[in-house]
Amino acid sequence: MGDGFVFIEIIIFAMIAAFLVYRLRSVLGRRTGEEQQRPNPFTARPNQPDNVVTLPDRNRPRPDAAPLSDEPVSLAVALEQIKAADPSFDEKHFLEGAKAAFQMIVEAFARGDTAALRPLLADDVYENFARAIRDRQAAGEQYETRVDLVREADVVEAKLGADHTARVTVKLVSDQMNVLRDRNGAVIDGDPDAVVEATDVWTFARNTRARDPNWALVETRVTN
Repeated sequence: MGDGFVFIEIIIFAMIAAFLVYRLRSVLGRRTGEEQQRPNPFTARPNQPDNVVTLPDRNRPRPDAAPLSDEPVSLAVALEQIKAADPSFDEKHFLEGAKAAFQMIVEAFARGDTAALRPLLADDVYENFARAIRDRQAAGEQYETRVDLVREADVVEAKLGADHTARVTVKLVSDQMNVLRDRNGAVIDGDPDAVVEATDVWTFARNTRARDPNWALVETRVTN
């Protein structure tokens, strides 16, 4: 009888252990794919050192020595002001992020992917993009865009406002394929077999005192 009692205890303990394993799997083992945040094109890559600091020229006046204002300054001074307000700012890395963001935004707009656009755009820009997507969908039109290459990316304007918001304007020259089709798939505009050069001027902004490192697109312009 004693052996039977021990055997019953073993069965009970095994059932408890199985129940605990099931609970742990149900809590820790479920992954839907939504836990991973969307990539931030302006965030430094893991293999980039973040502990290298270039010391400023001590013989040069500090660009942030005077109170910030909305008065225009030269591009070089504006970039130095942004760097002083945000030591992590690096023009070369920023331009790489701008190129990546450009391709992501252009192609997401063509797909009508508002979820991908939302974290990359300022509120008013997002509303304009979303409205254009809704109008296109209501008309039954399809917009196809492929960015083959962003060949040039140059900072053409920069500003650090009195509210500590940095604005950096980038001229982007890219090779793209753009086609607009009607609800029946017929081409309304563009050529699916042609790659054309496009020049865009985009402005990104970020509050340098915010903990969020992401820059948002606040303005777009297209040049001929």
